[in-house]
Amino acid sequence: MRVRFRFTKLGKVRWTSHRDVARMWERALRRAQLSVTYTGGFSPRPKVSFGLALPTGAESVCEYLDVELEHDPTDLDVVSLPARLSPALPAGIDVSAAVVIDDRAESLQQTVTSCRWEIGVTSTNGTMSSNGTMSSESLALPARVAGMLAAESIVITRERKGQTVSDDVRPAILSCSVLAESLLECELATQPRGLRPSELLRALDPGLEECSVRRTHQWIARDGAQWEPIPLDATSAPHAGARAS
Repeated sequence: MRVRFRFTKLGKVRWTSHRDVARMWERALRRAQLSVTYTGGFSPRPKVSFGLALPTGAESVCEYLDVELEHDPTDLDVVSLPARLSPALPAGIDVSAAVVIDDRAESLQQTVTSCRWEIGVTSTNGTMSSNGTMSSESLALPARVAGMLAAESIVITRERKGQTVSDDVRPAILSCSVLAESLLECELATQPRGLRPSELLRALDPGLEECSVRRTHQWIARDGAQWEPIPLDATSAPHAGARAS
């Protein structure tokens, strides 16, 4: 059987690498006495598949993991798994939901089409407001965002396979708005080529830097709507509950 988990990555654990988080999960699955299916060959590995990698230092309330288990579906109480696994994981990683998915379902990296982010912004050459924070007015965020969304193309340079390339990232910026002082909310595409929050800020202005990043949603686009891999109110059905695009 194949089970999909939704979990958080908050606080100090956000500085933990993707590889180390994978090791934490492998240990937690053993402590919870769950029988994970292993690959064959000379170097068997647990059949564990993570979703889109989170940038080191970023927080998230919507990380996902698919695990293939040897348990009989009729003998395993999947709803109880979050309570069994969370105590076996470090502080900041909490399992919020678990559902059984079809063994033939595509991987998260194939199906997730966009992510929603909250990005705290600061400036390398701006001025501070009276309360010691960088206000949206001093950053001119509303005007910068409006200009970015109005642009037909936005070309930035980035590294790919050791080479510096120029890419038009405007199609990957699906939405962007100013939520509060120095705080952006944006939706960035993950396909055909993803855009990172740090790259979004470079597109806004090279003088902007991220002071906090949190992923709040991962979306699957299907039939004119956006679906979460597991909604927080999930019972036993994956993709139960969508929002209109």
